[in-house]
Amino acid sequence: MPGQTALLSPEKVLLTTLMVKLAVGAILATMLVRFPWFTRILLTEKRDWPERLVFAASLGVPLTAGVLSRLLLNYYAADLMLPGAFLAGLLAGPYAGAIVGTMVGVPAFVAGEWIALPFAVGCGFAGGGLREICPKEAIWHFSPLFFTGLHRHMWRLVRRSEIDWVVILLAAPIGLEIILQLLGSHWPQRIFLLHVTGTSAAMWFVIPLATVLSVAIPIKIWNSARIEHRLQEQEKLLMATRLDALASQINPHFLFNTLTSISSLIRSQPETARTLIVKLSGLLRRLLRSQEHFVTLREELEAIDEYLDIESIRFGPKLRVDKAIDPATLDLVVPSMLLQPLVENSIKHGLSQKLGEGRITIRSLRENGHAIIDVIDNGVGVSSVDAQRVTGSGIGLRNVNERLRVIYGANYQLQLDSVPGEGTCARIVIPEMALPARITA
Repeated sequence: MPGQTALLSPEKVLLTTLMVKLAVGAILATMLVRFPWFTRILLTEKRDWPERLVFAASLGVPLTAGVLSRLLLNYYAADLMLPGAFLAGLLAGPYAGAIVGTMVGVPAFVAGEWIALPFAVGCGFAGGGLREICPKEAIWHFSPLFFTGLHRHMWRLVRRSEIDWVVILLAAPIGLEIILQLLGSHWPQRIFLLHVTGTSAAMWFVIPLATVLSVAIPIKIWNSARIEHRLQEQEKLLMATRLDALASQINPHFLFNTLTSISSLIRSQPETARTLIVKLSGLLRRLLRSQEHFVTLREELEAIDEYLDIESIRFGPKLRVDKAIDPATLDLVVPSMLLQPLVENSIKHGLSQKLGEGRITIRSLRENGHAIIDVIDNGVGVSSVDAQRVTGSGIGLRNVNERLRVIYGANYQLQLDSVPGEGTCARIVIPEMALPARITA
């Protein structure tokens, strides 16, 4: 870099170039891992040919651009021919490494650096050969902080004569860098390498170290992305398991209460009990047929209608149901079996003890990116203290509250407002989630 040599000593120019080289490698690794298709390739150790070609292309194209920037712009820091080809082989196999080596070696070969092409291909095969004999997890454990435990690895290698893959992974790029330096010293101008004549001995240690870090830093970045993805998958599995556990609580609870209602009518009103059993079987058939954690509000209201058909037979004209549903909310996604416990609670604790007509109003609307669903009754009501106690103690309401917290976070909870003698309003406020984002178990 001619503009800098007038201001900096050769050693400082070399150090600056090496630091920028590491930064270029880290930026490239970070950019690639942001693409979901690239992350999916990293997550699988056994890759088919299309995946290997995609990996080779995604890594080889920017590395080739770096070689071209050196040849055309005289910008040395973007040339990652050695670590790039070796890294491709180490992670995707010898053929992927050879493809990347060919891609980065051809421009240099055309420019007169005829040793570059076979050397780059050899680096790819070297990384791929090491991958074939090395445990795959040992590769992902290769870290830029390898030197902190290097003494332990060396001691294990010397004392027990055991193969320590960290030492081998460290030695491979160092060996390739030494070969590069030897080739460049014997055939100047036939292959590119970073060296400055007359520098101190310490600088010759820095160059192989930079090569090792150019391999270790992308591995560390990509391994962190792999770990993060796996943790997210584990969180999803845990949430699904927890939702399954909550759903398994609500269904038996609902079934028990309904069967209790039917049993009370078997002697006094057998035909009514028979009709209730038929309605209940239809509702249970719907529940068994659907294994989804989330449904549209339209489907949830249809399930509520079947449940209310059962309760209407029990209570007769004493029970009245009104709906004020905003059509814009019908296709919004809500947790399944979310409203049934609220309606059941209104009937059981609010209307069953009320003299005269009981009325339940189900209302929904959209507001500020949220769906608001109210279940309102004109029952006996409870005090504010009792409302908090009921929310935390009853199986149905506690279940609804817990599901909201698990799915949407601690800020989303069941709101229960009640006035003694006037009725109760159970309100659910959840973020809008449209039909395309539908989630199944």
